[in-house]
Amino acid sequence: MKMTKNSPLERATSKTPKTGHPPELWPGAEQPVRLLAAIADWLAGYGNTATRRTYATGLGLPVGPEELADWAATESGPPGWAATVDAYAAVLGLDPRAPSPQTSTRRPPPAGPGRLRDLHWLRWCSAHRIDPLAARSAHVKAWLDELTTAEAAHSTRERMLATLKALYAHLAETGLTTGNPAALNRRRLGLSGNRETGHALNLTVEQVRALHAAAATPRRGASPMDTARATAVVALLTLGLRVSEMCALNRADLHTTRGRRALRVPGKGDKPRIVYLPESVETALTDYLHTHDATHRTNRPAHRGQTSSGPQPLISTRSGRRCTRQGLWQLLRRLAATSPELHEIAEALHPHALRHFYVTTAVEAGAALANVQADLGHTSIATTQSVYNHAARHPERSAADLVATTLYPTSPEEDDTTDTAEPKEDAGD
Repeated sequence: MKMTKNSPLERATSKTPKTGHPPELWPGAEQPVRLLAAIADWLAGYGNTATRRTYATGLGLPVGPEELADWAATESGPPGWAATVDAYAAVLGLDPRAPSPQTSTRRPPPAGPGRLRDLHWLRWCSAHRIDPLAARSAHVKAWLDELTTAEAAHSTRERMLATLKALYAHLAETGLTTGNPAALNRRRLGLSGNRETGHALNLTVEQVRALHAAAATPRRGASPMDTARATAVVALLTLGLRVSEMCALNRADLHTTRGRRALRVPGKGDKPRIVYLPESVETALTDYLHTHDATHRTNRPAHRGQTSSGPQPLISTRSGRRCTRQGLWQLLRRLAATSPELHEIAEALHPHALRHFYVTTAVEAGAALANVQADLGHTSIATTQSVYNHAARHPERSAADLVATTLYPTSPEEDDTTDTAEPKEDAGD
């Protein structure tokens, strides 16, 4: 989102802060050291680094060394600020002192690019000069109203509010806030999780096949490596992986166990699981890795990979960086837009739809629910059952046609066009 001179964000950062701290540090925050330390402590409670970064991004905090450079370079912060920034960076596995291009420091806490960038909670608070530790429910409701005005998706608002509620529950426990301003009645706000099943995207086998075909078809401006990457991404997502898990995968996670190629997937709460690769997925992944290595002229075997700078991502961008959730989301929609069979769902397609597809397809094919639970990394089998129950079942598993036939018997004219052997038999009885 491009800032203009009249934007609320720029107007807020141009004011003189009440605390006397430099406006570039954290506009609106009365106790930035205690706030950042508490957030770091809360994030540390999640065992997976990718999960920590996801939550930090959703709050509007820096999640990369370049974004963190402004805070790390601040010399006029309050006592303890530098050490707190270092502690926060350590929680996210970052180096706050990494070299980065010179950037302006006159802004609230940085956040990743995106249409809703300035509406992430902490940035929104900074723009409105609201101290996050003094926020009230009225502020949270006003923030949600602005998200609605910005046409943020229902799921996005629900997810952002859930993150906020979890954070403030921790702040309340530590005594930094007197209550949880995000503990709102979601049903009254129209954010109840009990949405109608018809609103969910339920992919068919034919649609997923079409997505595979679109990924494997060379696109204008796409290199052979781009095509191989897209094919591997779609193949891996059909294994039921969370998109954040896929982004966190490293080359070293690909291995052989019990005679099968498999991935060691970092799940929620730092609970890794083994996901076996069907032959089709293994082929797509191996083709991508060989194409990647050939393109970058490396002699490293396709199933290994450690670089001097750390683990090598299993799937990387053109520049060699780790893929992001937003990047994979956009890739799926671009692929769907190129397929006539997927035009109607292109704007609604998202990675989690393939995870739900895995559940429904596996269960309806006869897989034991416990096995599906293990494949997906669900803590409780009830979660797996809930995903299946809330998905639209295959039409053949519905009794709707039987009820309709009872209500509206077949007319005599239609009887003449059908096989009459069975009705004759009934008449004879």
